[in-house]
Order: sequence, then structure tokens, then C-alpha cells
Amino acid sequence: MPTTESADNDQLFVLTAVLLTPAQFPSVLGDDYPEVCAGLGLEPYAEGYGLVLGQDGGGARWTVATDDVTLVACAIAAWDCGMEYDLSPGEHSIIGALPGWPLALAVSAPGVPKPHDPDPEDGDPAPLAPPDAAEWGPAQRRLGADEIAMQWEAWREQVDGDDEVTFADPGTPQHKGVRRVLDEARGYVTTPPPPGRVRSSFAAGEARTLRVDGPGWSMVARTDDIAFVLLDEEPGEVHPVGRGPELPTLLTSLDQLAVRPL
Repeated sequence: MPTTESADNDQLFVLTAVLLTPAQFPSVLGDDYPEVCAGLGLEPYAEGYGLVLGQDGGGARWTVATDDVTLVACAIAAWDCGMEYDLSPGEHSIIGALPGWPLALAVSAPGVPKPHDPDPEDGDPAPLAPPDAAEWGPAQRRLGADEIAMQWEAWREQVDGDDEVTFADPGTPQHKGVRRVLDEARGYVTTPPPPGRVRSSFAAGEARTLRVDGPGWSMVARTDDIAFVLLDEEPGEVHPVGRGPELPTLLTSLDQLAVRPL
């Protein structure tokens, strides 16, 4: 198993790693990049971080933050391809070792005690813990938007198969919550939101997948297609928004201001 060294020189058995940049971060942790950084006690540097999650020799959970984003990105790419990669950030690149994990992991390091938070010491921050996603709320709403983005074709087929879930006039949705979301999204075009509120990634052909978040809402859209809206106040509901005359222009404008993975 790949290993690295934590700030106190205890061996860390690496379980996984994630990127934390304005263009790519675990959505479950917040609506934008500065919000996620604040929750982890990190400065929202434009270059971002890599987060390495593992256990020390005693089984304690640790999250190591490194500014070597390229190294972590390479490790993730290799693991996704089923290849081994020894993720060992240099000491000079380590920003800090944070107790706990910000994400829920179903794996653990072999040969060490079960995962647990380290014993607190004077001045230590509270251990990181995953957001409560057991019930509908901001974390569940963002996870739902992630799922739609990953399973776009399946969700799109549901809309095509049920005309009643689309608006009679796609350009002027009648749902009050959806109108609010579209108004706030239009506001982003004139007053750019915090980094990460609008993200753009590859989609089929020349299209882009847009992920847009705001206070109490998330929107997933394809620049060549429709959009889906989720709201905190409506648990589990997904509202399709047809293209109509206005949505294409809005999506194009949002894509132009969105941050994109390097």
C-alpha cells in the first residue's frame, strides 16, 4: 500500500486522495471552493490542494493537505486506471495534517487498528467528519446533483418518456423555486459568484456539463440540452427545465465564467 509521512513523522497508510481546487472538489462538502476550504480550516488559494486520507500506525484517521496538486492528480488518474502509484508528497509540500476524515470511507488499512479519531491534544482542531447525508439537506442535494451529472443519459431518458415533467412553456417555468434558481443563476453572469459555484466539464461532442450551486439549490445542465434543478426545500424532487428561448443563452454565459479542470 502506498505510504506518505504526516507532519509528526508517523507513517501514514494512504487509503485515497481527492483534489480540492476551484474547478474540482467534493461537492458534498460545500457549494463553492472557499466554503469547502473554510470547513477544512484551509486558505482558499487559487492553486488548490490535494487531500490525502489515511491512517497512522495506530489506526487513527488523518487528512494530509498538500499543495502538490499535480502529484495527487497523477495518483488519482493512475488508481482510476487500476495502476499502482506510491503517493508520497514531499515534506516541503505538506500544508498540514488534519485529524479525522472529511469524507466517509468504507475501506481501512490492513494490519492496523480500526479507523478512529486520534486522541486530542491541547490546541488541536476538532477532528474532521463527513457531513450528515442521511437526511435531505444541502449535502444530499449536492450529492443528488452529482448523480445526475454522472448518469445524465438515464435522467434525460426519463424526461423524454414523460411529457408531464417538463414545463408547458420551457422558457417561463411556473415553479416558484425554479424561477428563483434561474434568476439567481442569471445574477451570476453580472456579478460573478465565489470560485467553484459554477463549474464546467467535458460532455458528449462539443457540449459541456455545467454544475451550478447556490444557497439552497443546485443545477446540472448540458450546454446543448436541458437543465435539472434540486432544492433544499423539496426533498428528493428533481425539476427539469426545458431549453425554451432563454436557457441556451444563460448556459452559454455561465459556461464562459465557469472554472474548468486543467
